[in-house]
Formats: sequence, C-alpha cells, structure tokens
Amino acid sequence: MASHKLGRVTEDIRRELTAIFRELKDPRVQGLISIVRVEVTNDLSFCTVYISAMEGMERAKQAVAGLKSASGFIRHELGNRLQLRHVPELLFKPTDSIEYGANISKLLNDLRSDQNDPSE
Repeated sequence: MASHKLGRVTEDIRRELTAIFRELKDPRVQGLISIVRVEVTNDLSFCTVYISAMEGMERAKQAVAGLKSASGFIRHELGNRLQLRHVPELLFKPTDSIEYGANISKLLNDLRSDQNDPSE
C-alpha cells in the first residue's frame, strides 16, 4: 500500500517541479533542461532529482548549480502546491541521458541511411 502512495507522491513532485522550473528567473536554469528521473526515499525525507540538458553535460551542471542556489525557494513552492506533512529535501544531480539518447538516435539513423544507400 505504501508503494502506491510513494509512486503517486513521486509523480506529483515531478509534475510540480516541472512547473516551478518554468517560473524560475535564473539564466542557468533557462533553456532546454528536463527532469529525467525523480527518486524519493521511503520516509519522504530526501528527493533526488536527475537533470539533463539538450546541450550536454556541462549545461546540465550549470542548471544544477542554479537549482541548488534556488533550492529553498523551490522547496517552499513545492510545499505550497502539494499537501505534504513534510516536504523532502531536494538533491539535484546532473545526467547526460538526453545527449546520450540523441547520439544513439543519430547512430541508428546513420545505419538506416547506409542500408538504404544503393551505391554500395
């Protein structure tokens, strides 16, 4: 029963964080950043948010730095939007999964074009 609640809370946090990120004024957070995954501990004390940027890992690290500096505001907004007894502490971590996925997609498209090329 608790796992259903944890899953629901995790999705609620992800949805609200996405909305809060759009409202932030920090230029480090602006642009094409996305939340890849959200993990919440069983006791709702910590929430790890994995951030990725289309521009690559360095851009994701800049976004994480901006989010860390605004974490108090983000946590306060999260508390206002969700009816939780305890708002978890937010931990932001950069990941390059969007860039990795785009690279895999490019490789697959290159393979397809090589197979369809009749000149060989």
